[in-house]
Amino acid sequence: MSIAAARSRKPDADSSAYAAQKRAEKRASAEAIGVDAEYVDHFVEAFYGKVREDELLGPTFAERIADWPRHLGRMKAFWRSVLHNSGEFSGNPILKHLAIPGLDITHFSRWLDLFYATLREAEPTSEATALVGERARMIADSLLTAIAMRRDGLPAGRAGKDLPHV
Repeated sequence: MSIAAARSRKPDADSSAYAAQKRAEKRASAEAIGVDAEYVDHFVEAFYGKVREDELLGPTFAERIADWPRHLGRMKAFWRSVLHNSGEFSGNPILKHLAIPGLDITHFSRWLDLFYATLREAEPTSEATALVGERARMIADSLLTAIAMRRDGLPAGRAGKDLPHV
């Protein structure tokens, strides 16, 4: 069966139940270390408060985001999707970031530094900080690599290798 055919197939009851079970397991695992919906709401609010005040990142965000409550709602849904596999986020972060001229490792490193600082301040457990921090770094690496590859081609395929770790 081709990939396209597999994707267009309607899931049967067994596969839907299995997917629901796996989503529930992922959410329960995250919640067991303190990464629940309330935690996600808190760190998203605190993090973007720092971003808005940041000398490097603040102007970039201010130019693009007029409706902060809407953006924060989308970011909360995004992080719940990442951390709980909730499936509630739809969008293409890579396309959004490709459209921003001048983004480079400096921006993503600063983003991660602020993100990690926020995680440490809100830390329910060291496991929570590690989990969320690792996901954030993977996302930053993916976005930076996509931008660099668009600009510089295949040799930029490891653009995020020097990004900071939590």
